[in-house]
Formats: sequence, structure tokens, C-alpha cells
Amino acid sequence: MSALRRINVMVTLFFTVIAVSGLALLLRQASHDVEREMQAAQAVVEYVREAALRDPDSVNSSLTDNLRHVRIEWLEPGQPRVEPDNGALDRWLAKHLFSDQAPPVLMPMPDGRQVRIAVDPVDEIDEVWDSLLQLLILCALALLLSLLTISWAVRRGVRVLDELLAGLHQVTQGQLDVRLPLHSLPEARQLAGHFNSMASTVQQAQADNAELTQALLALQERERTRLGQTLHDDLGQYLSAIRAQACLLHAVADQPEAVKSTARCLDDNCQHLQDGFRALIRDLYPVLLEQLELDAALQQLTQNWQTAQGIRCRLLISEDLPVLPLPSKAHLYRLVQEALTNVARHAQASQVRIRLQHQGGRLRLLVRDNGCGAQLPQRPGIGLRSIHERARCLGGTLQVRSQPGAGWALSLSIPLLETHR
Repeated sequence: MSALRRINVMVTLFFTVIAVSGLALLLRQASHDVEREMQAAQAVVEYVREAALRDPDSVNSSLTDNLRHVRIEWLEPGQPRVEPDNGALDRWLAKHLFSDQAPPVLMPMPDGRQVRIAVDPVDEIDEVWDSLLQLLILCALALLLSLLTISWAVRRGVRVLDELLAGLHQVTQGQLDVRLPLHSLPEARQLAGHFNSMASTVQQAQADNAELTQALLALQERERTRLGQTLHDDLGQYLSAIRAQACLLHAVADQPEAVKSTARCLDDNCQHLQDGFRALIRDLYPVLLEQLELDAALQQLTQNWQTAQGIRCRLLISEDLPVLPLPSKAHLYRLVQEALTNVARHAQASQVRIRLQHQGGRLRLLVRDNGCGAQLPQRPGIGLRSIHERARCLGGTLQVRSQPGAGWALSLSIPLLETHR
């Protein structure tokens, strides 16, 4: 059953209850009113009977034709009286309205005729029927008007829902440029505004994801190129030199001084080769995280970064840091590393402060520089997106604040599990 049909059924039931209640109240009130009218009419019957006993000629047509709720009938000798057929509904209503009706008065007259004087409820029944019909017609008109109004209003709302469903279907098909038209209804206009905002956000997110994917692919190619150049230009040269010096050793085996000099060169080349491999491995994966705790690893990271960039870096770490699992340590380490890389590339800062504290069951990280800053909001680059993604993996809350001339501030709050404390 559709929503419109359910609403129509509920409204019809409501008006039916109202109509039945109104009819019951009207019949109850009519019963009291008819009872009073019939008592007054019975008094008139008694008065006419007494008047006919005193003076039969006083009971004439000029008197009897204008009486209300009283019926006077003249019966010829031997003439049977025919009861009027008022219908089943009229009889039911008369029985319901006044059940204790007094018997009619039958009086013989001097001319041999009989006069029958009785209370007549026909006028009262007609008035009650008129009131009942008026109430039913009024309820029917109100019901019809309500159903038409509801149908008009619901159809407008259903049209908006149809447009929304069609828009959602287009979004699920990948058509993110769909937009809903704005209607005059405030609710429909608000719904269309939220949908259009959602579609724009999803479309922007898709564009950002495509851009991020391209940036990651480009970064991957750059890393592969750098790795290849490092292996070819740096490590490859040292390996070629070691090989040449090994050949030289065979040639100067009978010259002790030349052997010593070549051995020293071999040792230097091996040291350079080892340092190059360590630097390359350190860039690819921080092996020291498996050997050191997070505070010691961050100490070494900031010292190396300060030496390489020439920017002062102050690191403050609380002494009660919890023991974190390796994935969480790696995410935090890379997050700080990415933040320092952004400072070196964009901040134009002379000092960076890093604070890592364990407070209130949470791990709080703050990275702040004194660089040029920027006006927010800005579209984040791949660095900030990487930081946001690592914060999400840690289950933390990340806030990035900046103002022109006031530097950048990165704040991260991470909830700690009981097993990490």
C-alpha cells in the first residue's frame, strides 16, 4: 500500500470516528429535546380533550390544523383507522427518541363521529433527520476537502522523493554531476540543497582521489627513478671501483706499499657502499623502529633532519610513553617525518617544535613551526593527505591550523587501548 493510500485510509477512519461521535451526541441531545417537546404536546392533548368535553364545537378545523406535535383525526362511524407508514428508519428513530409515548385519546362526539387526539412526533423526527443529514454532509465535505488537500500536498512531496531517488540512482551509476532542482517548498529546497552538497562533495572526493592516485603513481615513479639512479650512480660506481682495485691487487701483489694503499681504498669504498645502503634502507623502511622505542627513533630522526636541513628542531617527549605496536610506531614515525618534510619544503621556518605527550589516556602530538604560514582553508597536497590518512589509520583526531605570518601547527590526538598503556 502506498503512503498516499495509507494516509487517506487513516484520515477516512478519523473522520468516520468524528462523524459517528457527532451523530451519537446529536441523537442524545435530540432525545432530551424531543422528550421535552412531547411532554408539552401531551399537555396540549389534555387541554384539547378537556375543551372538547366542555364544548365539542370548540374542536374545529381552525384550531386543529395549526397545532404542532398534536394530531386530531375525525373518524366516521364504522370507519377503520389506517396508521401512516413512516418507514423503518423513522420508526427506529421514533423508538430511540421517545419510547414512553402516551396512548392517544379517543372521544365520541354528539354527531356520532369520534375524534382521536394523539401526540405526533413527525415534525421532531424530520428535524432530527435534517440535523443528522446536515452533519453527515458537513463531514463528507470536510473529508473530501481533506483528501484532496492531502493528495495535492503528498503528490508534491512524492515528486520531490522521485527526483531524489532518480538522483541517487544516477549517483550510484557514477554520474556525480547530477543536481536536484530547487522547489518552492522550504523542506524540498533544503533536501535538494543537502543532496546537491553531498553530490558536490562526492564529486570533489572522486576528483581528489583521482588526483591523489596520479600523485602517488608519479611519486612511485620518482622513487623508482631515484632508487635506480642511486644504485647505478652511487653504489654501482663503488662496486666498479672495488672490482678495479681487486684487479689492481693482483697486479701489485709484490709491492707492499701499493697493496696497503689499494686496501685502504677498498676499505673506504666498502664504507661508502655500506653507508649508501643504510641510507637507502632507512629511506625505504625505518629498520631502527624494530630496535628502538618511539622516543629514541624520533630523537634520531629529528637530529638527522636538523643536520640535513639546517633548521633548529626542538623535541619534547614525556617520559611515560606507552609501548606501542610496530604498525602504530611506524605510522607516527612517518607522520612526523612527513610533517618535517612539509616544513622543509614550504614553511620557510627557522625553528620547529615537536611535543609528544601521554595525557588522559590519549597520546597527543604537536608539530609547530615559525614559518610564513598560510590562509586556511586550502586544498591539501599529497603530504597533508598522507598525514590525514595516517591519522585515520591510528584512529586519531587531526587538526591543522595556520595563519599568514604565524606558521603552521599540526595537532594529533590518539586514543590508547588498554593493552598499549
